[in-house]
Amino acid sequence: MASSTRSRGIFAYYDELLRTWTGKLSNRHQAEDLAQDSLLRVLELETPPAQPRAYLHRTARNIAIDVYRRESGREQAALDVLAEFEAPTGNPEDEVHAAQLAHAIEAALSELPLKCRQVFIWQRIDGCTQQEIAERLNLSKNMVEKYMIRAMKHLRERLGPLAPQ
Repeated sequence: MASSTRSRGIFAYYDELLRTWTGKLSNRHQAEDLAQDSLLRVLELETPPAQPRAYLHRTARNIAIDVYRRESGREQAALDVLAEFEAPTGNPEDEVHAAQLAHAIEAALSELPLKCRQVFIWQRIDGCTQQEIAERLNLSKNMVEKYMIRAMKHLRERLGPLAPQ
């Protein structure tokens, strides 16, 4: 009974958490993922927190920071891979183009929802199969494919004239 009461108390903060993080992230999908992960972590605690609202918001902040750090590292890895393919030729125009392309890719990836970005990075940079990604994210293989298509379409639209020919 206490667990059930605690659950209802925590869920009362879901909408507030969602509004707060939708505003901060400017992305409702990422905010939903963050709110759900935060609720889950708080519900998994052995002892309920003394101040559940504050604890829930702090948990969401910590998760957001962890995701940002992890994704920034992966995006940097993607840029490093790109840099290998766009090795300076000694031609200043090529070097400028490579720098512009790297910046555009980083910006375009940051605009994608978290799961969509994860699918792209895990498949294209880390070399994971769609099945492996589906298992990691608890998604169907079909959904992983849809995320990948969405990411590729977004990158093509955003990169436009900077895309390699």
